[in-house]
Amino acid sequence: MRRDRRRPRTAGTAASVFVPDTLTVGTRHLEIGDGEHVASLAVVGFPREVHPGWLDPLLTHPGRIDVAVHVEPVDPVTAASRLRSQLAKLESGRRSTAEHGRLHDPHVEAATEDAYDLSSRVARGEGRLFRVGLYLTVHAAGATELADEVAAVRALCASLLLDARHITFRALQGWVTTLPMGLDPVGMRRTFDTSALSAAFPFTSPDLPAPDPASAAVADGVLYGYNLGSQGLVHVDRFAAHMHNHNAVVLGRSGAGKSYLVKLELLRSLHRGVETVVIDPEDEYTRLSDAVGGTRIDLGAPGIRLNPFDLPIHTGPDGRRHAPRDAFARRSLFLHTAVAVLLGERPDPSARAALDRAITATYTAAGIVADDPGTWTRPAPLLRDLRDTLADPDGPAAARELADRLHPFVDGSFNRLFDGPTTTRPEGHLVVFSLRDLPDELKATGTLLTLDAIWRHVTNPALRRPRLVVVDEAWLLMQDRAGAEFLFRMAKASRKHWAGLTVATQDTADVLGTDLGRAVVANAATQVLLRQSTQAIDEVTRVFDLSAGERQFLLSADRGQGLLSTGTTRVAFQGVASELEDTLCTSSPAQLAAQNLAGQDIDAGRGDDEEDTAPGGDGDGWIDLDKSRPPDRRRRERDSAYVVLDPS
Repeated sequence: MRRDRRRPRTAGTAASVFVPDTLTVGTRHLEIGDGEHVASLAVVGFPREVHPGWLDPLLTHPGRIDVAVHVEPVDPVTAASRLRSQLAKLESGRRSTAEHGRLHDPHVEAATEDAYDLSSRVARGEGRLFRVGLYLTVHAAGATELADEVAAVRALCASLLLDARHITFRALQGWVTTLPMGLDPVGMRRTFDTSALSAAFPFTSPDLPAPDPASAAVADGVLYGYNLGSQGLVHVDRFAAHMHNHNAVVLGRSGAGKSYLVKLELLRSLHRGVETVVIDPEDEYTRLSDAVGGTRIDLGAPGIRLNPFDLPIHTGPDGRRHAPRDAFARRSLFLHTAVAVLLGERPDPSARAALDRAITATYTAAGIVADDPGTWTRPAPLLRDLRDTLADPDGPAAARELADRLHPFVDGSFNRLFDGPTTTRPEGHLVVFSLRDLPDELKATGTLLTLDAIWRHVTNPALRRPRLVVVDEAWLLMQDRAGAEFLFRMAKASRKHWAGLTVATQDTADVLGTDLGRAVVANAATQVLLRQSTQAIDEVTRVFDLSAGERQFLLSADRGQGLLSTGTTRVAFQGVASELEDTLCTSSPAQLAAQNLAGQDIDAGRGDDEEDTAPGGDGDGWIDLDKSRPPDRRRRERDSAYVVLDPS
């Protein structure tokens, strides 16, 4: 039977993408459009016991196969009645066998035992019953290839103790059953309990530990993508109780999708109530921040200043402002670090002694005394005041030399960031510190001061909540030893303040080539390795103890592909993003230019109604970070993992 489905189409409409030109219906197969053949199978026999992820072999089948699972809950009253009826039949059969002296059927004995166990668990409320239909649709280019593919799929099902049968004379209904419409016109279902049904869904990677349901921080994990080995979804909860800390490092060469992946995690973390602060050296997070109503702070712009002399002032429950007991000592030590980053090197011992005395004298001149915490809430001095103290003609020569070296940052070309009190504070669900307007000579210092401002906000006990601190292009700060030491201290102490530090850098060799860089990496419970250059792969292999296969994978990985390591487990994954997420996260000049030409308005509330026509999309609402693969191949890979639920 042949049905001609041709109709006038409106160019560019979303519906026209899914309507085949022709549809030929056969006894056991369909011919769709220009030569594509499909055949549908229904699973009518299942094993007695199943393990978690038992559908994974079907999803990783090399051919194109659609897997649909239709679920219909059975109400408790009906479930109890059916179980009683089934138990009565089984017991009647067993008694009849015993009365006639026949041998017991082991299958009946096993079924009776399972029925009693299931009835007990349903009665105690430990599980429920569901009517489940499992259907497979196999795709091929021709009739001969289809027969071979169907035979291979049936053999695979047999190896899993699944009995897959052709849906004869209902090929069209079988194909409709596996489409993402939630329809089941075939209706060939079996009864499952809760544990067996839950084990069927490959919603988590079998290579990663399951999230801790007892975690008070967040409900579940962030989706990173899908497992390249099993097609299961890969997600990680960085704030879970079983994680040693909440830190993460993302290492990859330029163009590997490093910043893209960080933005995806950031956006998905915001949906889970995790506050995020970003240090953005290249102004890549502006569109994302504008879309979600975040706060953007442009360091280097007129009127935007950060004062390194600010003491951490907290507001207590009684409304009174105070500083921690060791605030003055810690601030003095930080000023030593800040001056060392400004000068590009640590001062010699005599200069350090002079600087230490000048810091104390500068605070005292502003009315802030080290031994009197009541004075710590007064307005802090400025870098200019420190320079003036060091320039005292009666002071040592080392102090006057330091004053001369600080001149460009007080009265010279680089004074814009320090010529007044702090003008802004990092508050809000998303705060982005943009460093693009800072001169290159101040980027390391700007990163350090931003981290310090963020850290004072994170350590405020009155504002304790889960937070992520993202340092993009961290090599800018890691180039300076004083800055690397500050980042290391922050990585070690973040866990105690319910915060996670995310360090992303493309200079992998420089970071792993120093002790502090390796220490920052070692203090990250979540480690993501994207594609690496041949020059850095030896160091990466040594530090992360990669196998020969993992080394080769990182050398040849496509964009968005990488290794995700949490604790002792490691999994290869492919990052995926929705069309709207791609619009907000992409930094491709060609894609941004196309968006500007199309006049697309970035709006956080537009995702539900926007058409599936964003650049780089495949027409199904999701895209791979790897744009090099043909769209039809990417679509086949995702279609093979599609699961349809019918809760009716």
